[in-house]
Amino acid sequence: MTTIEAGVEAAALQELSFRGRSRFYGVARAAKNNPLGALFGVSCLLMLLIAVFGEFVAPHSATSIDGPRLQAPSWSYPFGTDNLFRDQFSRVLIGARISLGIGIGSVVLSTLIGVFLGVTSGYLGGWWDMVVSRWVDLMIAFPPVVFLIFFLTILPPDFWTVCISIGLVLSPGTTRVVRGATIGVRNLQFIEAAISTGCSPTRIMLHHVFPNVTAAVIVIASIQIGTAILAEATISFLGLGVTDAANPSWGRMLQESRQFWREAWWTAVLPGIALSFAVLSFNFFGDALRDALDPRLRGTR
Repeated sequence: MTTIEAGVEAAALQELSFRGRSRFYGVARAAKNNPLGALFGVSCLLMLLIAVFGEFVAPHSATSIDGPRLQAPSWSYPFGTDNLFRDQFSRVLIGARISLGIGIGSVVLSTLIGVFLGVTSGYLGGWWDMVVSRWVDLMIAFPPVVFLIFFLTILPPDFWTVCISIGLVLSPGTTRVVRGATIGVRNLQFIEAAISTGCSPTRIMLHHVFPNVTAAVIVIASIQIGTAILAEATISFLGLGVTDAANPSWGRMLQESRQFWREAWWTAVLPGIALSFAVLSFNFFGDALRDALDPRLRGTR
């Protein structure tokens, strides 16, 4: 590395460090100015802890049948029991692992795909940008539920298959957002300085472009978690999700309660509340992150 390249790298790192500190203080100010978003951020963290440790704190196992059948909510069974004598409260706690796990896993996959395609197509342009843009248009035009049904019909509906299918559905949105952010960055002066010193396109995308689009990546990923959780519940309700009885999901619990929810409302309402609260929490938290990380939106609320 030449002296000029080293100077450009140092200036870029100093700029990123300054932006990182500014974003940290911006998040702190946003938490103070938007307490509702901070509250939902805490609730997201609590749900993640429940997903990890729910099996250990649940009073019963997911398949335990030692309770009364269709018992209404009581002190012994806070969420009641289902038609197979199982404790609904324990199943909701344990079900967070599948619902949130698939939601986060699919978003991680869609983020990896979207960042790679978005950064490379936005920076390189040309025929590669055209190919990626047409793929994004094709995936967005294709009905996502139909794609999920097709994908999970030809492949076994286990945890990783569901993650991959939902991740592929979500990746075009991430790709489009990251591509737009990359196009806005690629003509800035520090990028031109890196090009003039002979930095390769790969080095520029990794060390200069990607760190400057991370805010957009974080925002779109946090918002997509709620979408992924809802997608998992949809395919589980259709009978195409994870079918392991020892690892229920909230969508699977709703599907199992279809025949008797009129007789025992708690079998559908309480898992539905858990599902709705999770989606709402991640959506509000993602909205708060957008306000904190986008300087154009600070102070508008």
